[in-house]
Amino acid sequence: MTTVRLDIEYDGTGFRGWARQPSLRTVQGVLEGALAQILRAEAQLTVAGRTDTGVHALGQVASFDTEAELPPDLARNLNGVTPTDVTVRRAEAVAAGFDARRDARSRSYLYRVETRRAASPFERGRALWWPHRVDREALDGCAAALVGTHDFTAFTPTQTDHVRFDRDVLAASWREEGDDILAFRITADAFMRNMVRALVGTMLEVASSRRTTANFSTLLEGASRSEAGDTAPPHALYLESVGYD
Repeated sequence: MTTVRLDIEYDGTGFRGWARQPSLRTVQGVLEGALAQILRAEAQLTVAGRTDTGVHALGQVASFDTEAELPPDLARNLNGVTPTDVTVRRAEAVAAGFDARRDARSRSYLYRVETRRAASPFERGRALWWPHRVDREALDGCAAALVGTHDFTAFTPTQTDHVRFDRDVLAASWREEGDDILAFRITADAFMRNMVRALVGTMLEVASSRRTTANFSTLLEGASRSEAGDTAPPHALYLESVGYD
């Protein structure tokens, strides 16, 4: 039995998320189909972070166990049969028992906001167009408040399978990228469904003076979902990297 690690990137626009679903195009479904074609055997992928419909990945990690013989360059073989909106950057045999999800120590996400007055056609599907007032100091204050262990109940849907709502945020920041893009990056031990998008939607309300930084901070104490802001759209969100020991 061989354990294999895949490092993957994909444009989430044409996918109904990561997880395999009957009759729907998903990243897992496409990759498992490609693996079956190359290995002549079924392979079930375990993923570090399950992305939702429309969310992209720059540094997704998946793993699987197989008894099949691996070709010399599995990544190249897979990229020869997968569509152009998903790429396997690396495929390699790793230590037996490696699990992309269980062994991950952190995940890092990026959310891109376009702030220029007229939307760029080149950022369509890549960034959230936000032609409104942005208080940078307020955004920085929100990011600083996120670091540490908090209860993020306010930032995930009320109907949820989660039983633990505390998350340990290791880093969070807003940075300019060029003249027109604000990039929000956050690293935590784990994330809940829609968590980053709900955080961004709420922080943008702070940035446009619709709520205060102090109010944002109180939401991190286990407030209800209804007290936080709207969930930002998925097309500007990227799983940027996964951390391992």
